[in-house]
Amino acid sequence: QKKKLLEELGENRLPYMTPADADFHQLWKTKYTKLVFRKSDTVPEELHQMVQKGFLTLREHGCFFQDLVRIKGKDFLTPVSRILIGNPGCTYKYLNTRLFTVPWPTEGYDIKYCSPQIHDACKALIRLNDYLHIEAVKALQGQNLFETKEIKDTAVTDRQQSSPTSLTDQGSVSKDQSVVCVPEDDSVSLKNRTSYNLTLLNYMDPLQMLYLKQEPYFGMGNMAVSWHHDENLAERSAVAVYSYSCEDSSVEESNDQELKGRDPAVWHVGLKVAWDIETPGLAVPLHQGDCYLMLDDLNMTHQHCVLAGLSPRFSSTHRVADCSRGTLEYIFGRCELALQNLQTDSDSVALSLKSLEAAVVKQAEEIHNEVEFEWLRQFWFQGKRYLKCTDWWLKPMAKLEEFWRKMEIMTSLILSEIQKQQEFEEQRSETISCFLLVLKERQKLRKEWTAR
Repeated sequence: QKKKLLEELGENRLPYMTPADADFHQLWKTKYTKLVFRKSDTVPEELHQMVQKGFLTLREHGCFFQDLVRIKGKDFLTPVSRILIGNPGCTYKYLNTRLFTVPWPTEGYDIKYCSPQIHDACKALIRLNDYLHIEAVKALQGQNLFETKEIKDTAVTDRQQSSPTSLTDQGSVSKDQSVVCVPEDDSVSLKNRTSYNLTLLNYMDPLQMLYLKQEPYFGMGNMAVSWHHDENLAERSAVAVYSYSCEDSSVEESNDQELKGRDPAVWHVGLKVAWDIETPGLAVPLHQGDCYLMLDDLNMTHQHCVLAGLSPRFSSTHRVADCSRGTLEYIFGRCELALQNLQTDSDSVALSLKSLEAAVVKQAEEIHNEVEFEWLRQFWFQGKRYLKCTDWWLKPMAKLEEFWRKMEIMTSLILSEIQKQQEFEEQRSETISCFLLVLKERQKLRKEWTAR
């Protein structure tokens, strides 16, 4: 799609707007209504101080890391350095790389941090998380973007279109909106779509970067993060972003009235309708402590990028990660399911298999692959770096390794049983073909990971 779009454009560039353009707010109101902005002066000062101090602490302790991601079979280091902080045992996967949360302080969990300062930084981020959750609920209620079973007509859409979202939005919900009665089902949906379980923190100093990609469609300048949809999110969940660019006297905003397009000294978030060349793009400036929310299905229908300014910048991007396959609870449950087929004879220490049915063997071996390639190798590939913050993951990883060793034994037992088993030829050949497919996949992935 990207190639086709660039070919269509040739040497031309698509139009985009910034607040300097007369039609900027009209464009936002009609085409980007699910982007909501909160200026820094609407956020409590105490929260700003806690969060910004937390960012600087994590940088001082060397807790931001470039990720080695995989795109179309090739590995790339991200220009932006990152750290994932969130619910204990949660992970977040993007571009074939699984990140493991540095857990924020959570009741009922024994989390030992490497220093009191790192504890305080994580505590500040859970405070910010709670604040942004409330802001997202208010914003969704304000735009009536929750689903209602009673109202399915176009009136809702009309009402959304007529409610402008502007840069001067002070983050308050008008009186008539604040008393919107949300049906019970919808309040559950609202909560589910705004209850952030983690934040992906980003840091970049553009002046330390030898090369940054140029924005290809609109000519917006240097990009810190290319055009994308956020991955691995709960369906139609809101994303909330807190931006902190370390502005100082050496990086001034340009006062040049002749400047066309966005000011290259200032960080911006860019938005465009996905794969559309009719609608102009949007470049919204981001100053110290500004926040923005991407509501409902905006992340699916639109793409966004981050345009680099000149000063170093942190951001905290709060997400409802789809954790259906990404928590410790989930993977431990899968291990227990696989190991149900392993039996220890009561009168000896010998291990044996309860069943050689093709479906049972296939399930156990697929779980074996999942543990090895989605968890153990993903963790140890880049996971030692988490020790700069906490050793929390070491115990669960040791437990997973113990499960994996038992699964290796199960694989050996299947091989020896298949060689012995001569009767039930049809069942045997079905088991062998299922088993062989998973083993081939394991061999291929082991070679890939060794190369990485």
